[in-house]
Formats: sequence, C-alpha cells, structure tokens
Amino acid sequence: MPNHDSHCHCHYELRCRECGRRWGNQPRSICEECFSPLEIIYDYDWIRYVLGEGAIDQRQASRERISRRPANMWRYAELLPLPEQFEPRLPVGFTPLFNAPNLATRLAGNGGAASAAANLYIKNDAVCLPTLSFKDRVVAVALAQAREFGYDTVACSSTGNLANAVAAHAARLGLKAWIFIPADLEPAKILGTQIFGATVVRINGSYDQVNRLCSQIADERHWGFVNVNLRPYYSEGSKTVGFEIAEQLGWRLPDNVVVPMAGGSLITKIKKAFDELTKLGLVDEKPVKFFGAQATGCSPISTAVKTGCTEIDPQKPATIARSLAIGNPADGHYAIKAIKQSGGWSEDVSDPEVVDSIRVLAETEGIFTETAGGVTVGCAGKLYRQDRILPEETTVLCITGNGLKTTDVLAGVYELEKPITPKLAEFESYLRHSVQPVPAGDEAVAVSA
Repeated sequence: MPNHDSHCHCHYELRCRECGRRWGNQPRSICEECFSPLEIIYDYDWIRYVLGEGAIDQRQASRERISRRPANMWRYAELLPLPEQFEPRLPVGFTPLFNAPNLATRLAGNGGAASAAANLYIKNDAVCLPTLSFKDRVVAVALAQAREFGYDTVACSSTGNLANAVAAHAARLGLKAWIFIPADLEPAKILGTQIFGATVVRINGSYDQVNRLCSQIADERHWGFVNVNLRPYYSEGSKTVGFEIAEQLGWRLPDNVVVPMAGGSLITKIKKAFDELTKLGLVDEKPVKFFGAQATGCSPISTAVKTGCTEIDPQKPATIARSLAIGNPADGHYAIKAIKQSGGWSEDVSDPEVVDSIRVLAETEGIFTETAGGVTVGCAGKLYRQDRILPEETTVLCITGNGLKTTDVLAGVYELEKPITPKLAEFESYLRHSVQPVPAGDEAVAVSA
C-alpha cells in the first residue's frame, strides 16, 4: 500500500460470489468448486481502525485522513487490493464531478428544467490519466497485482479503452504488453495502443470471441490477463468512481447514478463502493437507484431488465458504440441484480441517438465524449421523460471516455466551410449569408440559419 500508514496487514482476499469459498490471493477468477466468479472481500474492522486511528469521532477523522492525501484514486488505498508497500507510479483518478445545468435543461424539459439544473452532475472520466477513460483505474490496480504475482507480460482482450490503458500502464512499469482486439475497432483506439509499444493482435471476430481466445491463452502462458486471471483485482479499481462521487458530493450519496454497461462490472462496483462507505460510516445510509445504459444494437442487460429476466440472452453486437459491444457480458447477471434491487431501470438508445447525444453534451457543457458517453446521455434523457429520474433528485451521469477516440462516428456530421480571404468586406458578406439578422448592440447573439 502507499506509505500513508505504517500498518502492514493483508486485509483482503478472494472469495467465491456464490458458494463463499475463500481462495487467498492468487491470479484466479473462477471458483474450482462451483465455477462461479470470484471477488475481493476486505477486513472492514481493520480498515475502520486504520482510517479512524481510535478517534472518538471516527467518521470525521477518517474523512479528514482521506482528504489530506493526494487527489488521486490511491487516497482510498485501504479499500483496494494493493500489495503491501505498494508505491503508485501515476496519479490516476480523482476526475472532476460538476453540475451540468445546461444539459439538465435539455434532458428534463421545460417542466423540470429549474430543479434538474441544480441536481444533475457529470462524473467526467474522459480526462482520466493517462489514456482518458475510466479503464485507467482498473488497469492501475490489476498491474499492481501483476507485478506482485511475478508476471513480466500483461495482456487483455479489449473493445478499445482497456487496450489503451493496459499498453500505457505497462510501458510505465516496464512490462511487456499483448493486446487482443476485434479487427473493426476504431482506428484512433488502435493507434492509441500501438503508440505505447504494445503488441496488438487483431482478430476477425466479435469481442466475445476475442475474450474466449484470451481465456485459452491465459491457461497456456504465464501472462497476467487483466480481465481474465486478474479480473477480481482489476474490477475493484472501478469502485474508486463511486468513492469519488460520494466524497465530491460532500460525503453524501446521490439519489441516482446512470452508468454505461458493457461487461456490466462498473455499475456493480459503484454500488459496492457506496455500500462500503456506508459500512465504514463515512456516509449516511440512503437508497441509491442504479440505471444502466446500453446501445440498442448491443443491449443484452437492458433487454433482460425490461423483460423481467434474471439471466442474459447473448446478442450479436451491431452498434457504433464499440466500447460497449459485448454481447455476452461477464457481469450481466450481477448488473441486473444491482439495478433491480435498487429500484432502478435500464434503457438503450439507437446509433443516431448516440451521435445526437454526443453533440448535445458538447454543445451544452463543453464535454466531448466518446460513443459510450453518448449512450449515457441519451438514456438519461429517456429516463427523465419516463419520470424514472425526477428533476429534484441528485443524479450523476458517468462519462467514461474521451470523444477524441471515436471521431469516426462523426464523419459527415459537420461540413468544413469554404475558406474566405482575410478581408473585412468578405467577412461581412460571409456574415450576411451565414446567419439570420440579429439586433444591434453588445447583447446581440447570432443564430445559425
């Protein structure tokens, strides 16, 4: 762990999510007893002691202790599966959370615009270090364990953002990286992986086929696959999104969270983060509704929620939102459970709605998000219109990646204007033909024709 504290204690281990068997700490993701997924559990009494240091007001002491630490995800080290004496190499996380009044007005409509404007927030992981997506969080934790387990080569199957993150973090740590991707991935994401020196293997097949191949390779080679044999550790990094939301809201939980879903892990881990903060007394207990967002062209979790199913019916992806194009999501069952138990819901949006939502977010709040963010914003609009999210409720939209990675989806949306010569008369002519007449004076606002 970072040297925030001198205490040495392995306060976490693997446990089967179904039968409960404990597996210590090792590169393993499946229980040999019942073939169910493994997850990390913690010694919360130890964490409570370390953070509170025996103070009478443990809540305040713990909050202050965390707040004095550097503004990155490692401030929550006790709640992450990190090796003893771990020293972080990058200030990952602690991305901005801010009010989004202009977007709220667009999403909530005239009736609830005023209330929504004060209560809608964006958690913007489109600026997360080092590769501009929330995947930097999960990879940072996974590779901390990869070194602990003695791997000199790390790998992943990816729909794009994870590929970027694994390649960059591996370069920083001096590890070899092998990245397996579907052949139709966005060019910017492929380039954003190659630049870090990783070996990129393109596969003619869907993400689910790529992932199956990686599972087979992981059985044959001593490589640390972040989303195969290191998956339980990797997924814990997602909790830091939830920790930060609560802290940035003044140590309180929101009423609603809207989360994009691919494999389904992020939404379950934000819920786990809120549960852990409540268990430790860092926040007051309150119900939080979880809303999952998917693209209509790949919406296995959303479809299950809408039809009342508890299991996933796999789909063949057909969407521009490639970062969410996982037809058979590994954590789909648990995502459904988190959504339903919270009283939330799941929505999906078409490809044209995704593009329109990317534009809306950019034009209202100055944030350029990738397709997954368009999915989140588009689904949030539907949820407001359905009154599943109310304007007076505190709602957080999770923007998980940067729009510079998926510029191909905007091809043809914007046209380049014919250039003009640097002469005032030509500009005046251009102005007359480009905009509607506007009032004279300082307050005049041009409106595109």
